[in-house]
Amino acid sequence: PNFIGFITNYTKSKRFVEYEKLKELLNVNKKEIKFISVLVDPNDEILEKIKNLNFDYYQLYDVDPERTKEIKIKYRIKIITALTVSGKVDVIKYKNYSEISDIILFDSKGYDKSESFDHNLLDIVPNELNKMIAGNIQIDDISNFKNKDFIIDLSGSLEDDNGKKDIYKIDKLLNLFAKIWELRKKFH
Repeated sequence: PNFIGFITNYTKSKRFVEYEKLKELLNVNKKEIKFISVLVDPNDEILEKIKNLNFDYYQLYDVDPERTKEIKIKYRIKIITALTVSGKVDVIKYKNYSEISDIILFDSKGYDKSESFDHNLLDIVPNELNKMIAGNIQIDDISNFKNKDFIIDLSGSLEDDNGKKDIYKIDKLLNLFAKIWELRKKFH
């Protein structure tokens, strides 16, 4: 993976990681992988608590543009602004964050559970915007994004019914990428 996200302050999520466990998990040689702290409307207390952990990005849900800018400057961290989408009006909000955020994430309204939204709503988003997409994207959906310029968040699609990563689903994903890689090499 290029990114690994850690749910840092949203205790309702089955993916929530307690602070002590978070410190342990982040204390590894991450090589080229970027670590993300996923935060929902973070208060100053949690931001101060995690500021020295090995995060490359803060992924912010429910944070207005002014507060986002304040967090970015104060903590000298890259920002992924997460916009939850149910309609076009939600998508257009990217304009309020495009100058502040390093990546705009378009996600479903699900928060602690993977839900879908109409990905065609994103057709109005400019190609040059650095963007990510989430929201119950399954491994078999990847081909739908072959001509789109999105970072794809597949976290939920790699889990079993209990929220644990499923080695068989991960294997399926890796096999798919291996096939794509072989086809690319064959034709280039």
